[in-house]
Amino acid sequence: MARLVIIVSQKEPHRYPYLKHVFASETMEVMLDRRLEERRQRRVPSAGDKRRADRRVRDVSKDLQTHGWALVHR
Repeated sequence: MARLVIIVSQKEPHRYPYLKHVFASETMEVMLDRRLEERRQRRVPSAGDKRRADRRVRDVSKDLQTHGWALVHR
């Protein structure tokens, strides 16, 4: 499994083939951002919500907007 992931912005899909060609390997994966929109935000937390925390360790939205891609450690 790849240990590093390059996420390519949906707004700049033309970067994907180049980054995949240059960087894809057994230790690095290149993928398009699959998020449809930002996660929902609840005003009042639900008592029945069993999820402990957001799985996203680092918000990459700013990197995707600024650079068109983001590097994430898996």
